[in-house]
Amino acid sequence: MRLRTLIIAAITLLILAAVPLLLAECTPVHAQGVDPTGPQPTLPKAPLTIIDDQGKAHHFQVEMATTPTEQETGLMFRKSVPADGGMLFVFPTVQPEPFWMKNTLVPLDMVFINADGTIRAIAENTVPYSLAPVDSGGPVKAVLELQGGLTAKENISVGDQVEAAPFGNAKTGSN
Repeated sequence: MRLRTLIIAAITLLILAAVPLLLAECTPVHAQGVDPTGPQPTLPKAPLTIIDDQGKAHHFQVEMATTPTEQETGLMFRKSVPADGGMLFVFPTVQPEPFWMKNTLVPLDMVFINADGTIRAIAENTVPYSLAPVDSGGPVKAVLELQGGLTAKENISVGDQVEAAPFGNAKTGSN
């Protein structure tokens, strides 16, 4: 009887120890490993332009999240995102990139961008604090986070062209 109790206790401990590891595997890639308690400092900025299907240019100065820690923290704890700002996440490989809204205080528009700079998908007005994955709609090279509602307001849509240095198509003097 005593051996059986010890075996059950050992199995229970193993299962409890495995749960955090299993949950970590389900966490979106860009939210693992960092648990900040406040916003990160403003990151270096770069010009980015979106050309919509009518040929109108929408100019932004976006923060560049380049390191894993910067990408994991993103816009967490920021109280606002300027209409002409945002944050660009560029990845070393083209692959599906799920995001989430953990510790994000304001709604965002998430613009998922193909390697050639075309917009693959847009998630509009994502829900603050949500832990639900926001799907990229397939493999992407980058994600642009903008002020919530901006893409609809400015008629930015799937198929529009993003011009910026990471896509090799930045126009000099366009911003």
